[in-house]
Amino acid sequence: MPSTTTPTSTSTGPATTTTTDTDTTTTTDTDTDTDTDTDTDTDTDTDTDTDTDTDTDTVKAQPRNKVIAVTGASSGIGRATALALAQHGATVVLGARRGDRIEQLAAEIRENGGRAVGVPTDVRRRTDLVRLVDTAVARFGRLDVLVNNAGIGPISPLEDLRVDDWDDMIDVNLRGVLHGIAAALPVFRRQEAGHFVTVASTAAYRTVPGQAVYAATKTAVRTVCEGLRQEVGDLRVTIVSPGFVHTDFADAVADPDARAALLARRDAMALDPTSIADAITYAVAQPDQVDVNEIVVRPTAQR
Repeated sequence: MPSTTTPTSTSTGPATTTTTDTDTTTTTDTDTDTDTDTDTDTDTDTDTDTDTDTDTDTVKAQPRNKVIAVTGASSGIGRATALALAQHGATVVLGARRGDRIEQLAAEIRENGGRAVGVPTDVRRRTDLVRLVDTAVARFGRLDVLVNNAGIGPISPLEDLRVDDWDDMIDVNLRGVLHGIAAALPVFRRQEAGHFVTVASTAAYRTVPGQAVYAATKTAVRTVCEGLRQEVGDLRVTIVSPGFVHTDFADAVADPDARAALLARRDAMALDPTSIADAITYAVAQPDQVDVNEIVVRPTAQR
């Protein structure tokens, strides 16, 4: 409610300046000149940019208005992200190799009043990503966001020469992201709107012994996404780089010593996957003119 300050300066002379300073600035300046300066700048400022913000940008900014595909949705960060987005009212299209798990997750989301569909997806196969994107468009009319989350990390020292593991990391972590871009970019171009969210890693900023190939794939992912952002200026591109997160990442590590060390560090400091899901939800929820380019989320104890 605007404050009404009424200083009534009554001088014996004819000038009675009654400045009724409500937001409707009615300066009735009774100077003999009968200057009824009812300054029709009547500041009744119906600037709807007030705190009632029924601003269209705010409406657009809600995840509930979006159709979002998530790869690697069967566990860890992908599962937590799908649940968080569905709780905010987004329609989620779930992709993962473990079809039984994504069907269970989709059923759980639907039972709680959300909209979800599962599509068995191996990101190493480009056709699977095309099917994931096509399913979103066929079922729900569009795709607003692709969350490229699928990733693996069978880390080991280079001297172990686990070449098959190197190939798998390159295929899933890097080629999988490229397949997602190739599938969604034509759709986003047709819609003249779209958002790529890609999960990288703090390993892209700092590598340690045993993680050379894994870190190389995540560094490459950051480079690809930054190049994509520069090339497709009217689309949005976000990189989310988690630190230690409590997932089944360590399960793929064959070397017993490396695995034990990783599990010990994970149990000592790892974040819950919901922390990363919250960061992704934040980026997705921004209005169209806001592009959150990069978010790094690590445990406070992680150096």
